[in-house]
Amino acid sequence: MIAALFVQRGGVYYGLDNVDPWPAERDARLYAGPWPVVAHPPCERWGRYWHGSPARPHQFKLGADQGCFSAALTAVRNFGGVLEHPAYSHAWAYFGLSAPPAQGGWVVADRHGGWTCQVEQGHYGHFARKATWLYAVGTELPDLIWGPSPQRLHPRAVELHGRERARRIGVMAMVGGRDKTKIRAATPPEFRDLLISIASTAVKKLQATEQTP
Repeated sequence: MIAALFVQRGGVYYGLDNVDPWPAERDARLYAGPWPVVAHPPCERWGRYWHGSPARPHQFKLGADQGCFSAALTAVRNFGGVLEHPAYSHAWAYFGLSAPPAQGGWVVADRHGGWTCQVEQGHYGHFARKATWLYAVGTELPDLIWGPSPQRLHPRAVELHGRERARRIGVMAMVGGRDKTKIRAATPPEFRDLLISIASTAVKKLQATEQTP
């Protein structure tokens, strides 16, 4: 069993026999084990516009996420598993984690047994490249598809602006409507399965330790 923390209610982590999902209303900050975790703590206060929109900057304080990232980090360290955040998240420096290399590969993140890497979700089913940082503790560290994923161009952007400008603005800029934030933030099933597979190795390591005389 894997606990999926800070996930969307009714999202891709629901309906799986081996996953216990914790959406916002369940308050994943309260998770106290015993299973390894896949954690997706909120990133709004840790990203490029942590302070607010460019039109109204300095509305928020860095890291003001009501303790969500800290709780996710603690859960991964205590029970094993993997945490996911956008690449270049300010949370890494804030919590003393080493930034991973952009070209990929796992590197030591801290003195708590943590390892970190950069991987693009575009290799695993996301419509955009979506560079992502992972932090794992107590798991096997698999070889992933490292480096840049293929850039996908929105056909409407190419039609309106030409190929070069469509390349510069990226496909996510063309995602609009009421649910654009939800669509951009959604975890593709293929990437979900990858994270679950990483976290599941913490279970195997724990079982092996318990069986060792």
